[in-house]
Amino acid sequence: MTPIPSTMRAVITDGSGGPEVLKLVERPVPQPGEGEILVRIKAAGINRPDVIQRQGGYPPPPGASDILGLEFAGEIVALGKSATRFKPGDRVMALVAGGAYAEYAVVHETNALPIPEGLSWEEAGAVPETTFTVWTNVFERGRLKAGETLLLHGGTSGIGTTAIQLAKALSAKVIATAGSADKCDACTRLGADVAVNYRNQDFVAAVKEATGGRGADVILDMVGGDYIPRNYEAAAQDGRIVQIAFLQGSKVELDFRRLMLKRLTHTGSTLRSRTVLEKSAIAQDLEAKVLPLLAKGLCKPVMDSTFAFEDVAKAHARMDGGEHIGKIVLRF
Repeated sequence: MTPIPSTMRAVITDGSGGPEVLKLVERPVPQPGEGEILVRIKAAGINRPDVIQRQGGYPPPPGASDILGLEFAGEIVALGKSATRFKPGDRVMALVAGGAYAEYAVVHETNALPIPEGLSWEEAGAVPETTFTVWTNVFERGRLKAGETLLLHGGTSGIGTTAIQLAKALSAKVIATAGSADKCDACTRLGADVAVNYRNQDFVAAVKEATGGRGADVILDMVGGDYIPRNYEAAAQDGRIVQIAFLQGSKVELDFRRLMLKRLTHTGSTLRSRTVLEKSAIAQDLEAKVLPLLAKGLCKPVMDSTFAFEDVAKAHARMDGGEHIGKIVLRF
């Protein structure tokens, strides 16, 4: 194998702001600790939390790297003490709390997954963050079951495109919201039963119409703001609403009577600060239930664009523009 250098290139922020604050620096190559693996990164996904961190609103949790990036795919080049799950040369994709925008990264072996045959490096680099997020929120916290209806906001985001495919693969009905006719078309091509253009349609009325007045059993919301009371209206009796972000703000005036009358559950979660043990439990579920779908082509990352590592500012500008459909990935 190629010798491991002592230093590597990595991306950090120089202050807070737009893509121009992203800075390419040289750092020591990290050393794998107990149960960890060292990976030479081939591709890294760009996610909304990266943008919020760049803007100063989402600092890394204690102990996490200040290098940006939450997911990567690459080749194992070294093992830490007691790491036995993989071997050098194995292709893996992994979720991390930081450090993915770099030429090398370490991750605990239990938070890494083998890359299914047929996935390119770039596609594999687009898998971990969205699948970990969708699985834990839609299927664990939201308890979506076959035959139920999922209302999904942000249908053409990385999380949205993943959620549509996984929900359909597991025999649920999907209603997705998006901000243009082209994006709505993309949602239906991925399998959404109904796509709602939120700019000129009322998603509450559309959900009621699509479900015969019943409403959605599970709602995955990353918008917040005035979507929260509208989600309560769109939810079915005993519906579950899962909050994963607040793009329109986390503070809202709300009448909770609808929560009581419909017996709703409104929950939420974050993923980045969870422990290695908590993430490993999710990884085990993904390996058993999601990787086979990827291997069979029943679920596949939707790729918007790929940028060279040195063009990370252009990649962030693409996400800031909001026109992307699916994942934006850095290649090394």
